[in-house]
Amino acid sequence: MAKPALLAGFAVLVLGAGASLQSSPAYGQDLQLRPWLRNLFSPRRAERVEPPAAVPQKQQPRTQAPAARKNVVRARPAEPAPPPAPVVEKAADARVVLVVGDFLASGLADGLTTVFAENPAVRVVDRSNGSSGFVRDDYYNWPGEIGPILETEKPAVVLVMMGSNDRQQMKVGEGREAPRTEGWTQEYKQRTVNFGKHIAEAKLPFLWVGMPSFRPGTMTSDMLALNEIYRDAAETAGGEFVDIWEGFVDENGAFITRGPDINGQPVTLRAEDGINMTRAGKRKVAFYTEKPLLKLLGLASPNATTADPVLPAPIPGSPDSPQMPVNIDRTPPMLLSDPALDGGTELLGASLPTKDIPAKKEQDTREAGKVSPGRADDFTWPPQRTTATTAPQETTGSVTRRN
Repeated sequence: MAKPALLAGFAVLVLGAGASLQSSPAYGQDLQLRPWLRNLFSPRRAERVEPPAAVPQKQQPRTQAPAARKNVVRARPAEPAPPPAPVVEKAADARVVLVVGDFLASGLADGLTTVFAENPAVRVVDRSNGSSGFVRDDYYNWPGEIGPILETEKPAVVLVMMGSNDRQQMKVGEGREAPRTEGWTQEYKQRTVNFGKHIAEAKLPFLWVGMPSFRPGTMTSDMLALNEIYRDAAETAGGEFVDIWEGFVDENGAFITRGPDINGQPVTLRAEDGINMTRAGKRKVAFYTEKPLLKLLGLASPNATTADPVLPAPIPGSPDSPQMPVNIDRTPPMLLSDPALDGGTELLGASLPTKDIPAKKEQDTREAGKVSPGRADDFTWPPQRTTATTAPQETTGSVTRRN
């Protein structure tokens, strides 16, 4: 028991001495002079525990805080473009459909080009001027330019669409008139009539296509007034006015950006500015002119290359004239009021016999007066009693037996 106690005390002394040496200033010098003392208090190399090496961490990308959501108006996806129509080479003698007017007329020409894309016998020529009109004749004078254009292109049919640029002042005489004033309107009508007169003198059929509605309300009301002027100018020159207004408004007559296309499917018809036409809108304008244009060209469909033949009327009695069939039993129509329908000569109840009527009436009255007592139609008072008939009875003793 003494040995363990001594060892424990010695260990305490050694540790205490080591702690005091380490805290003394001369401890560093003693370690250099006495290596054995340094090794006594320093752990061996094999027993040293190295701290774990720091593992490099992968730098995470900084995530930006989500910004506050704003009311962003997303653009409507554009309708997929239709597949390109096959290019058909036009014939040398193809009939020319001439389109003149402003930028809307250019869109009309694009739509008609799609209509007759597969017809080699019809060629659409676009001679529009986007910024032109009837007001600024100093920029482009349509009544003076239409004659040379007709001589150059030699069209079979002319289509006119113009007026979207004409909502501006017009020079009348020495002054200027504001749009839709009395002086402005009279001068504008005269210019449209002069324009149509040049087409009439060339003896060419033509269609005057009206203006559509626009997003600005004042512009829409002005277009309604101009369409009436165009209608009168077309009829004066022997042309036909094509009204497209209903195709670009809703059921209340208001401007629409989206609407049904030529197949009835909802599409975007107008550009974001509310003035220009999209591809579908141009095709719809051409759709309104397609039927009267085919009539003027004598075609049954856009792909027909020859005009519909007009057959002469057959001469009566000739082999080509239709012969009336013979020996045909015809049954005339029978009316429900026909007396022969039931085999008689007159309708039932049409006439009543005149003899024996009083006698028959008196007999019916007597029969009606005979009422059986006790019946439901017997209304005599006091009610009459009927005498019941009984069968003879035989009595035997106290029991009565009925036969």
